[in-house]
Formats: sequence, structure tokens, C-alpha cells
Amino acid sequence: MSEEQKVQEELQEQLDTETPVDAADATATESADDQLAGALQEVAELKEQVLRVQAEMQNVRRRAELDVEKAHKFGVEKFAGEMLATVDNLERALAAAVADDEATKAIREGVEMTLSGLVAGLEKFKVESVDPVGSAFNPEFHQAMAMVENPDAAPNTVIAVMQKGYTLQGRLLRPAMVVVSKGAPQIDESA
Repeated sequence: MSEEQKVQEELQEQLDTETPVDAADATATESADDQLAGALQEVAELKEQVLRVQAEMQNVRRRAELDVEKAHKFGVEKFAGEMLATVDNLERALAAAVADDEATKAIREGVEMTLSGLVAGLEKFKVESVDPVGSAFNPEFHQAMAMVENPDAAPNTVIAVMQKGYTLQGRLLRPAMVVVSKGAPQIDESA
């Protein structure tokens, strides 16, 4: 039984046991009823305030948990972004090294091992490359650097990648710089 109901029953018992004898007693009873109604209204308002405060605290707790989750998930974003320049430089070094040259063979192998170690380390933290050759152009993950007419490829298809893009936990870290095919030129036959 709630406090409110207990108070109501006690007041009702008092009212039942006492019979109003004169107008003063009747006025006192009406005054007690008014006080009871006021107290009940105040209790209802306080309950509503408590519920609102509890709901607000729950929302604050939920937002804090989401912020912590994002901090854990994307805490390495700046570091990973800085490491991408190193990956690009190692890839350029491999592209520039002549594969058949015995003098640079050891250097090439060292650069390959360094690159594979760095890429493996980035993958552990969910940094993945975006290499979209042959796929449809997606402006969310690709940055078009040029459009070239290519009859062999469908329009808006990536035909070359100038620089790989990367994502971190599915969020874009750097867009891939791509060359996109455009449709073959239309010949106006009515002319």
C-alpha cells in the first residue's frame, strides 16, 4: 500500500469516528480535505519530476557509453591517416625498383617486407584499403580525378586508381583517387 493511500485511509478513519457537531468542525474538515488534495497534487508533481530526472540520467549514460565506444573504435584514426603516407611511399619505391636488377634485389625485398608488415599492422586495427578498379564509381569512397572515354568499360566505372583509398572500421579515412570512364560520344544521326 502506498503512502498516499495510507494517509487517505487515516484521514477517512478520523472523519468517520468524529461527527461534526458545529460549523467550526465542518470548516476544519473542509480545510483538512483541501490540505489533503494539495498534498496529493504535490506528491504527483514530485513523482513526475523524479521520473523525468531518471529518464534524463539514462539518456546521459547512454550518450556517454556511445562516446566511449566511438573513442575506442576510432581512436587510431589520426595515427592511421599519418601511416598512409608511409604506405604510399613504400608502394612507390616498389614500383620504381627494377625487379630484374640484382643490385637492388635485396633493397626491394626489404621494402616489400616493410610494406607487408605495415599493412598487416594497419589491418589489425581495421584499416582496409579501397582499390576499386572495375567497380562502379561511388562518390562516398572514390574521388574522381579524371573522366576518360573508354568503349570497353561501362559508363561511371573505375578504370584506373591513382591512389588507393582507406577505411577505418567502415568509416572513410581517405578516398581513392580514380579515373572514371564516361560513355562513348553520342553521334547525332539526325544532322
